[in-house]
Amino acid sequence: MKLTKNIALASTIALLAAGAAQAEPFRMIVTDLEPPLVPNSIIDFAVAGGYFTAEGVDLELVRVEQTPSALAAIQAGEGEMANISVDSLLQLVANGADDLRAVLTPNKALPYQIIGKDSIATLADMEGHSFGVGRVGSLDYSLSLNVLSTGGVDTDKVEIVALGQPAVRAQALSAGQVDATTVSLGIWLSLPEKDGLHIITNVDDFYAAAPVVNKVNIVTLATLQNRQAEVDGITRAVIRASRDVAENSQLWVDFMTTARPDVSAETLDALAAAFTQSWSVNGGLSADELNFTAEWAYKGEEFVGVRPVTLNEWVDFGPIDRALESLGTSDISDAVTR
Repeated sequence: MKLTKNIALASTIALLAAGAAQAEPFRMIVTDLEPPLVPNSIIDFAVAGGYFTAEGVDLELVRVEQTPSALAAIQAGEGEMANISVDSLLQLVANGADDLRAVLTPNKALPYQIIGKDSIATLADMEGHSFGVGRVGSLDYSLSLNVLSTGGVDTDKVEIVALGQPAVRAQALSAGQVDATTVSLGIWLSLPEKDGLHIITNVDDFYAAAPVVNKVNIVTLATLQNRQAEVDGITRAVIRASRDVAENSQLWVDFMTTARPDVSAETLDALAAAFTQSWSVNGGLSADELNFTAEWAYKGEEFVGVRPVTLNEWVDFGPIDRALESLGTSDISDAVTR
């Protein structure tokens, strides 16, 4: 009888311990201190809208400022998932971190676009003109030249002018010091004077020409194994929220109006219109785009001598594929390739 009681007590303790483990929140490390003015804000939108709760996930956001802090946090066990830059992940994996995998992305691309003088109607008119960049070899430089080349422009016939930060490049364009440049959508919207200027290549067309995935959400292999149900639930929640705002952008505008009262209604409306095709309605990870991203990254100075990594070393499509099995695939945008 005493042995039976001890077994029963041990079983009860084990069940309580299991329940306590399941009750622990799932911590997602994000690199925004407030809802950002990019599609990454879908995470905050989904929290406020109860999407994660509906999937049975007790999600806790851990806010840090930049990718290095997010990496330090997840490697220190201070979170189960982290939103980091792809180039940082590639560097880590190439140098021996074999336990990290990208499982989704709520915001695959930087909202870059090419703006210029009205006299440059299309990219085809760019030859013989000047183009402002941050510096030779910078992210905007590399992506812009890829977009120009894809558009049929002979980049040797374009004068490249190194100007520095995006706001400086935009001001130089306004002052007539260069004929075109690449800036984020936010910089364009913040320009006080746009007379004589227009968008030459919009956000969607820019990404189509240079499909470089900027950031992904990663987990460790241990998290994938031990907390798969929550990883899958988060993935479904992000996809469902993304589809809702893709189909009705006013939902995002209404949320951001409350979350970011510092931003004008006109700006939010313009952003919502520009993001129509940018939401991760299928989870955001496409093998074609990820392979392009890795190939592009390895052309940079920071990857000289770095061991090339294969896609399955840093990506796990399992959570997205399981989500799409239950939710179906959306044809709004966000192509699915494996």
